[in-house]
Amino acid sequence: MAILSKSNVPQFSVDVYQNEYLPEGGREVNAIVTVTATGGGTIGSAVTAPHLFSPGEGPSAAVVLMVDCSGSMDYPPTKMRNARDATAAAIDTLRDGVHFAVVGGTHVAKEVYPGGGGLAVAGDATREEARQALRKLSAGGGTAIGTWLGLADRLLASADVAIRHGILLTDGRNEHESPEDLRAALDACAGRFTCDARGVGTDWEVKEVTGIASALLGTADIVADPAHLAADFTRMMETAMGKEVADVSLRLWTPVGTTVKFVKQVAPTVEELTGRRSESGPRAGDYPLGSWGDESRDYHVCVEVPPAGIGREMLAARVSLVIPQPGGEVRNLGAQGLVRAVWTDDMAASTSINPQVAHYTGQAELAEVIREGLDLRKEGKMDGATAKLGRAVQLASASGNADTAKLLAKVVDVVDAATGTVRLKAKVEEADEMTLETRSTKTVRVKK
Repeated sequence: MAILSKSNVPQFSVDVYQNEYLPEGGREVNAIVTVTATGGGTIGSAVTAPHLFSPGEGPSAAVVLMVDCSGSMDYPPTKMRNARDATAAAIDTLRDGVHFAVVGGTHVAKEVYPGGGGLAVAGDATREEARQALRKLSAGGGTAIGTWLGLADRLLASADVAIRHGILLTDGRNEHESPEDLRAALDACAGRFTCDARGVGTDWEVKEVTGIASALLGTADIVADPAHLAADFTRMMETAMGKEVADVSLRLWTPVGTTVKFVKQVAPTVEELTGRRSESGPRAGDYPLGSWGDESRDYHVCVEVPPAGIGREMLAARVSLVIPQPGGEVRNLGAQGLVRAVWTDDMAASTSINPQVAHYTGQAELAEVIREGLDLRKEGKMDGATAKLGRAVQLASASGNADTAKLLAKVVDVVDAATGTVRLKAKVEEADEMTLETRSTKTVRVKK
């Protein structure tokens, strides 16, 4: 393990957990890579680390809040009021000096505050001006989320800041632009800013909201009751204010003859990163990890190495952390981990599965079978849905994922969690089903 020691950023460390032993001719090497940042921002608090910044200051940051103002936000009328209150609460949580703007989203995107194609700088006066501007928000029109993201991107790009972040709220489906238009907007915004997405009520499409958050390396969740929006927006903004370092990438170097099978985040949520690789030199590629404060995340790396005989060993992969810089340069964060392969004739050693690898393999399967089970249920294929959701109950129970187990219990009647024996409930609240689907990728850390 190597640790970065610089005064202007958190310290990053990398730990690798694996069973490095393979049988003769064995090729697949699995490792869990834990990346930890400490000594920077404090997640869950708008106050940053005192040794890094002067009082009231923090890393240069910009935030754009995108609020759904489509016609459906008026049903019931309290939904629009709750959205205004939530946005105001988030603005109150902004640290002094942070650049910010509010966008109203319908079938077009409109600048609500400050206007003029730019951003305001958070302070007592601008927060009050923004609250006054929010009172003018009204519902009417359609939904074209790609236009909201495009405007947010232009506004965020106008500020010379380190951290660029978006918060997006919608209550409906993206019906006024094609899926291809939304995908093009996400592709254009990816790597330019991160974005948390929230669906309020139950008339929105889970895969759209989670897809936005996934593409922009943010979080997704459901706020079934609009009355809870203010608390959720406050938590999101507090977390955003705790971010200290943007655009961190995991760099994976592999030797000649080695193939990367996959790289995925496995905690705190499951997120596939394999297809996001950008080549960074001979046999090396970078995988985007987004913005970081004080936090720890786990990644599953799987590589295929050339087969070798008993007694041979090799470096299967080298993991490091970098921040891309203008002109193709990178800033190395100094943290590094090694993934090894050792061939042995010790059957017990070569067949043992590392506990971290086993745990997260199960967590990834849990997320997959929940999605598959809910899709089958929607299609009316009840036998298949029962089998998949039963497997999900079994995995959640075995891994100690109590939160997911509780959500599953609202969709199925659990007969025996250990064996995955369940019965589909005859009637399921739509909010419960959507909550399970939205949060299906949330994982629990392996018990050390």
